Amino acid sequence: MRGVRPLVLWCIGGLLYVLCELVFRGRSHWTMFIVGGLCFWFIGLINEVIPWDMPVWQQCIIGAVIITTVEFIAGCIINIWLGWQVWDYSGLPFNVLGQICLPFTVLWGFLAAAGIILDDYLRYWLFGEDKPHYSWRCT
Repeated sequence: MRGVRPLVLWCIGGLLYVLCELVFRGRSHWTMFIVGGLCFWFIGLINEVIPWDMPVWQQCIIGAVIITTVEFIAGCIINIWLGWQVWDYSGLPFNVLGQICLPFTVLWGFLAAAGIILDDYLRYWLFGEDKPHYSWRCT
């Protein structure tokens, strides 16, 4: 069952990200299933590597960095190398090659919060892992 876990979480994350894009952008691309699922799986690994007592806001910063890194690598492949032009942030402030930008990095931090909590509960409900508990302290 342990080998199936990453695939299940990746599929759930990919599906949820595509649904978010459909709701907020009105469209998506099949590659976003792959990228969204990968980000969700990586975010889920935060509590596998870092102790539960790390404050959620710090986990969100780590999650934002993870998502932004995956987005940059995927953007360089999907948009620049393959030329599919799935997204373009070149009109937004503080962008790098139009693939990542500061406003979306901040947004990814908030999305990471939802992803971290959802992943933890999915692992609890579906795979019998420890019940999630969080540190909400600011320091």
